[in-house]
Amino acid sequence: MSRQDTEDYLRIFLQDIPLMDVRAPVEFNKGAFPSSQNIPLLNDSQRQAIGTRFKQEGQDAAIALGLEMATPEIREHRMQQWKHFANTYPEGYLYCFRGGLRSRTTQAWLKEAGLNYPLVKGGYKSMRTFLLQQLEADLQQIPFVILSGLTGSGKTQTLKKTDHHIDLEGLANHRGSAFGCDVHDSQPTQINLENQLSIACLKHWHQAPKSRLLLEDEGKRIGRLTLPTSFSEKMAHSPYIILEQDLDRRVANITEDYIANSWPLYQQHYQEAAKDKFSSFVLDNLARIKKRLGGIRYKKMQSSFTLALHHLFAAGESDLFNEGIRLLLVEYYDPMYHYQLQNKQSELLFRGTEPEILAWAAEHLQTVKL
Repeated sequence: MSRQDTEDYLRIFLQDIPLMDVRAPVEFNKGAFPSSQNIPLLNDSQRQAIGTRFKQEGQDAAIALGLEMATPEIREHRMQQWKHFANTYPEGYLYCFRGGLRSRTTQAWLKEAGLNYPLVKGGYKSMRTFLLQQLEADLQQIPFVILSGLTGSGKTQTLKKTDHHIDLEGLANHRGSAFGCDVHDSQPTQINLENQLSIACLKHWHQAPKSRLLLEDEGKRIGRLTLPTSFSEKMAHSPYIILEQDLDRRVANITEDYIANSWPLYQQHYQEAAKDKFSSFVLDNLARIKKRLGGIRYKKMQSSFTLALHHLFAAGESDLFNEGIRLLLVEYYDPMYHYQLQNKQSELLFRGTEPEILAWAAEHLQTVKL
């Protein structure tokens, strides 16, 4: 018995059902879903040409142009890709933008080849609308707890050791500070961040509806991306816990995460250009906060980091970064954190070391009365 077309968007996202996206690459690259793979019916130039024909002469003329472009060679190539996906993921679905002509054309061609493969009714637009609406609904239902703490406390590592959390920095592929970009300096699109965030909240609500959701303390922006306004506002008014860590350990954490672990990745990725790229990563990011540091502090930190970079490249040791990082924490990040903490309007629930935080989380994240 062949499977039917579906409008069960909830099941698609809860079960990470594989999706074949037949939109053009330019559409896919702007926004898609984590379980989707782009195998387009039309490439970007074909889509543009057919769209122009549709506006000038109507749907029938656009369809005729599409059929003209679908040479036997092109059609066979696409059929091979579609059939491979359908056979690899027999539980999956295909979709286009609105569940219209492109997805039904793909479906018809597959049927001619002996494969009945269902599509998602309403396509990308309806699934995207569902996720945006569902996120707003989940924000009304899911209680947040915010994990706060001074820079370098190890909040992300602690967060990942709990049962009920969403790693916002992981979704945004950014560590949330001036030095937070990775070796590729790549982040998802704004649309993809919103899609992933909605799916993560959706899964939490359906898998653990009686549990609070733990989130790391973040501003509205994470790198170049922005959290949805309603989401960041809920975070700002949610109760919080504080992870405590001594300064020496925080300095060591920052040096390890941002220097010792990052430098080999730059060497591997950039090879001969690694020194220049890594120097830019350190010094250019420092320059971004120059105004907030003030001229004297900036020059002091720039000199310290420049010396540490020369030592790293010559000896392969990152220990000289400790001095500059300590200065950056004590004279910049810590005062900023304390100022923000003083202005928090929400309730402090608990503060402690990582073992104490984890023990508190194991007991209290699951004690919500609905």
